Amino acid sequence: MLAHMVYFKLKDSSDAAKAKLIEACHKYLSIHPGIVFYAAGTLAEQYDRDVNDRDFDVALQLVFDTAAAHDAYQVDPKHQKFIDENKDNWAKVRVFDAVVGSAPSR
Repeated sequence: MLAHMVYFKLKDSSDAAKAKLIEACHKYLSIHPGIVFYAAGTLAEQYDRDVNDRDFDVALQLVFDTAAAHDAYQVDPKHQKFIDENKDNWAKVRVFDAVVGSAPSR
């Protein structure tokens, strides 16, 4: 599987702007072939340890069943529309892609 984690730092980081981006994630990014996990939300303010990276406002997490499904998602018109409609409020976007697997049965 391929995990695709995206962290958005917003120019306008108001609650309304965060909610708008999350709603756009739900609208354009939550349903694509090959997605086995989808979530979008905000920074968990209560976790402020030395190891926590807090340089983001909204997180998007997707897990695809294959790298090919991820690659198709990247060029899908809904993904492109999401980018076009929201990129003006992005101060920084960081993307982490990782090959992942489930824990073996015990």
